[in-house]
Amino acid sequence: MEIGGFQKYTLIDYPQKISSTVFVKDCNFRCPFCYNPELVFNKTPQISEEEIFSYLKQRKKFIDAVVICGGEPLLQKDLPEFCKKIKKLNFLIKIDTNGSQPEMLQTLIDNNLVDYIAMDIKTRLEEESYNKASGIKVDIKAIKKSIKLIRNQSKRNSYFDYEFRTTVVPTIIDEQDIITIAKELKGSKKYVLQQFINNKPMINQQFQNIKPYSKEVFEKFLKLVKPYFKEVELRA
Repeated sequence: MEIGGFQKYTLIDYPQKISSTVFVKDCNFRCPFCYNPELVFNKTPQISEEEIFSYLKQRKKFIDAVVICGGEPLLQKDLPEFCKKIKKLNFLIKIDTNGSQPEMLQTLIDNNLVDYIAMDIKTRLEEESYNKASGIKVDIKAIKKSIKLIRNQSKRNSYFDYEFRTTVVPTIIDEQDIITIAKELKGSKKYVLQQFINNKPMINQQFQNIKPYSKEVFEKFLKLVKPYFKEVELRA
């Protein structure tokens, strides 16, 4: 695994669980508002798996789960083996993904190697908008396939949990986009609206000049999407 970061202890990355977070290198997306460019462009020092598993073994009594994010974790060919090692230590596993790799997602699901998936929905599910939000030409069919896999897995297995989430970036996401996304994901268990942060280095530094939506607008968006989901959340 190409690992570029490791947070030993967090209370916020896995809902209602104490977790450690592994940050993998590389991403196939170039979202202009991404604030992890050092991971996307593989500019962080390598962290060994041995270091991570040594820590996890020592903290088994105090940690419930391991979160794997990035970068894009599903690009990592060694991800299933890495997850198997985590499972042998009896930790829950959460994967954060952009949904572009449904085949790897299917592998994890088929082998019971993931307990929670958080999938980013960049914008409405049509190519022009998605290409703008992700900074590349996206296979929108792959995105839709990942959404379907996640929803179907939730129906089949009670232990499995998930969320879809959108970072609400002015110039990328507007009110009509929010409504369209909600209709496209209607009936999903949980949808999260994340506030855009402009005070960190980003892939496109011009986005640091974009002012986030106000609290009032953010709360309006929440009211608009609430009827379409079992659970909605605003996340700073």
